[in-house]
Amino acid sequence: MRLLPVALLLAAQGFAQTSATDPVVVSAEHPRLFLRPQRLRLLKRERERESIRWKQFQTLVEGNADFPEPGFANALYFGIAGDEAAGKRAVAWALGAADLRQMAIVFDWCLPAMSKEQQQSLATRIQKRIADTAADDSIPAVRSRMLAAIALFDEVPQGPQQELERDVRSWWLGKMVPAFKAGGGLARDDAYPLWELLHAIRDTANLDLREDDAGFFTDFPIEHLLSNYPAPYPAPENDYFIGASRRTGEPDLRMAALSRAAELAMVALDVNAPETQFLQGWLMHDRFLMRSPFGIPYEFLWANPYQPGLSYVSAPLVFYAADSGRLFIRSGWEENAHWFGVFDGVSQTFADGKATNLNPDLVNAPLALGEATVCLAKNARKFVVTLEDGQPVFILGLQPRQTLLVEVDDEEIYEATADAAGILELEDVPHGKPAGIRLSRPPAGSK
Repeated sequence: MRLLPVALLLAAQGFAQTSATDPVVVSAEHPRLFLRPQRLRLLKRERERESIRWKQFQTLVEGNADFPEPGFANALYFGIAGDEAAGKRAVAWALGAADLRQMAIVFDWCLPAMSKEQQQSLATRIQKRIADTAADDSIPAVRSRMLAAIALFDEVPQGPQQELERDVRSWWLGKMVPAFKAGGGLARDDAYPLWELLHAIRDTANLDLREDDAGFFTDFPIEHLLSNYPAPYPAPENDYFIGASRRTGEPDLRMAALSRAAELAMVALDVNAPETQFLQGWLMHDRFLMRSPFGIPYEFLWANPYQPGLSYVSAPLVFYAADSGRLFIRSGWEENAHWFGVFDGVSQTFADGKATNLNPDLVNAPLALGEATVCLAKNARKFVVTLEDGQPVFILGLQPRQTLLVEVDDEEIYEATADAAGILELEDVPHGKPAGIRLSRPPAGSK
């Protein structure tokens, strides 16, 4: 699915594509990380208007709530309210911490609250943590090192720019972009740290890394949206949508909060694309507004309730990426809708408030899911389906990259090849009447 030529949008907005030779240079003044002038104005306006997000954040800070990320929370409060006590709490925490991401944020946002000695001490600690984590090339670790390098860029000679060059050239261009283009996909839990990274490098170095694989970043907001289970999960502080997971049972609400934070950050990075406008329409319901000490700093930082969005009920109900073998289908946008997903090596259904990993040995008949029909080829190679206009058929359970002969209602036989997950999409099946589908192997020796 491609709704907009994102590369053209990025070029029109003046953001550079990653080059193998141009140096990565940070030119922005502090605060550099996320609190750029436009967002600062928005958040300070939220404070002046005493918005629901600000009041919740203020109540928890002034009530001495136990924030799971105290550096981030207190530094944000200091950055918006100018509260010296919050700034000093953030600095004191960072001077004894090991969380590089929060240490970088505190250094960048709380410089006015630090003495010269504290600045030097924290900068030294940050440099040490950059070195200590250098071998970790996971998305969260690289994100944290990039935030730290941006925060220290003109405070420390050479080291920060070398880190950014290494992360952009070797890690991003050398590892991540080829993996995306090869269909590697993005783990759901990595979405938020990746979007923090994208925001930081775009806002400070005028470099939009999405342009190196514009198709992937065009599709991902809709993939992320459709990979949520339909039924909300009621937590004490607010309701959450829960992302698809191999693990069934009680959800991880910290991951649910970061999933919502990722969606908010996607909208903040690109407010004009229709994909993120669908997300905006999805996000702006008060029952999902994060109110916990963990969630409220993210909610306040990234949400923009004044940004118009598109109604998510007009968003696609089927997402399929042949390069990564990921498939998500909803029967509708109701909270009791049926849901089906293929991801991370599992096929899963969600109905009646429960996710169930599908056992292909127990499924013979096609699964009619409203917007699409799914057939499992493990137990049969012949199917009869009745489709409404425009519905695709997905055949699951094939060998990865397997080529088969497809015959639909005794029409001309043609060859089709399954994707890396053994999924074959058929789009030319007759609609409005029962249609027979037959799969067979090509004759031995055929090409």
